[in-house]
Amino acid sequence: MRKASRLFEIIQILRLAKKPVTAAEIAAQLEVTMRSIYRDIAALQAMRVPIEGERGLGYILRPGFTLPPLMLSIEETEAIVLALALLERTADTELRRAAKQVNRKIAAVVPAPLSQTFSTNALHAWGTVAPVPDAVDLSLVRRSIRDEQKLMLDYRDEWGNATERRIRPIALIYYSQTANIVAWCELRDAIRNFRADRVEHCEAVDDFFPGQGDRLRQVWIDGWQRPIA
Repeated sequence: MRKASRLFEIIQILRLAKKPVTAAEIAAQLEVTMRSIYRDIAALQAMRVPIEGERGLGYILRPGFTLPPLMLSIEETEAIVLALALLERTADTELRRAAKQVNRKIAAVVPAPLSQTFSTNALHAWGTVAPVPDAVDLSLVRRSIRDEQKLMLDYRDEWGNATERRIRPIALIYYSQTANIVAWCELRDAIRNFRADRVEHCEAVDDFFPGQGDRLRQVWIDGWQRPIA
């Protein structure tokens, strides 16, 4: 998690807390070290965010500090609820966890009766839930798309042929059965789709393709029909 996102998350955790929250508790939620949390809280305090407390005792956010309000209609709120429910059907465990956090955060700031939409369970997304792929972390793929960083895949196609692919990931498509990684394949010198459930190993490499993502996505969009790798 990048520092800017982490600072925002710390504010959200403290804003929603009913009692002081220790650095250890925050670190566990954000999956970082306590040392990072101490530095982040010091940075927030330097930015005049009214956080009070000390090591070992916990931290609180002084009342009166608010983030910009969400102005949502009933229909917009229901659209968000349904979208979050659809994320529960994906194989992306990080996005599923994020969906729960978004639901909780929005419910805490929107006025009644909008907040009731997030807790009544009146809207559901039904259907097959995609299994989590064994050998590829979809959050790694999403970060690589954002950072324009290449990935190395050990991949087995639908006929069982094994290949090693160095790819430039540009998009991720979520289906009910699996997720597809859309990428420029340096082996095939073309856009290819890689089913996540056929990936046998995936890792980021120290090689980037800065500024190429948008152009490659346009190449992909211009020719929508592409074979599965």
